[in-house]
Amino acid sequence: MNKDEILVAAELINDSGIKTIVLQSGEDPLYTGNDIAALITEIKNKYDVAITLSLGERSFKDYDLWRQAGADRYLLKHETANKEIYKSIHPHQNFENKVAQLKYLKSIGFQIGSGNITGLPNQTIEDIADDILLCNELDIDMASFSPFIHAENTPLSEIPNGEIILLLNTIAVARLVLKNVHIPATSALATLDEEGREKGILAGANVVMPSFTPIPYRGNYLIYKDKKCISENPQQCLPCLNLRLMSVGVHASKSHGHSLKLQL
Repeated sequence: MNKDEILVAAELINDSGIKTIVLQSGEDPLYTGNDIAALITEIKNKYDVAITLSLGERSFKDYDLWRQAGADRYLLKHETANKEIYKSIHPHQNFENKVAQLKYLKSIGFQIGSGNITGLPNQTIEDIADDILLCNELDIDMASFSPFIHAENTPLSEIPNGEIILLLNTIAVARLVLKNVHIPATSALATLDEEGREKGILAGANVVMPSFTPIPYRGNYLIYKDKKCISENPQQCLPCLNLRLMSVGVHASKSHGHSLKLQL
């Protein structure tokens, strides 16, 4: 997406009554730190919204720049606290560096999000418990626990998908341990189970994240097979999601969704 397309999507989100805009990408340097800062500034100047960034590991200089521009939150999943598993799936990255980045983001005023992938090869229940404890140690504001889903033409393409019951139990335990954090019911849950997001809410999640990526690009974000809501227009997704929330007795908040720890 180019800058103008991103700004059009931001306008659509704001006009839909949603008070949080998430700017997410892979670890792609196409948009420089200054480019992202300019987008943050323009969106903040136009709309009364919170901005969450999910742009992977970047330099501390970029983090400073984006915080100064007005970004509110940063999501950087640690994926697994087991250093051996982390090394096997991220041979060119460093677990200690990931944790250091999360701590730095917190220190400069970002509300931070992290979390794991449940169902990774050789992962144990103790590893998942360690993931929850790491989130507690880092004093995170949002904890995202999502299931492993294999993708074609990758080194883990033959590994079975994570089990939804294990993921739901992880969410439930995380809610008890972490208490006042936001926990999303991710779209990956819906890939494992048609009612996965609803089950996630009932297990303890309190956030859903509808995609407003426009149609020409939605199909390009296929990090795994059978990802939900790829062909639908963004305007179609929101009413559907609201009905799903109502089916389990909840409704979407009109707030900015800031950290629950800031509202105590």
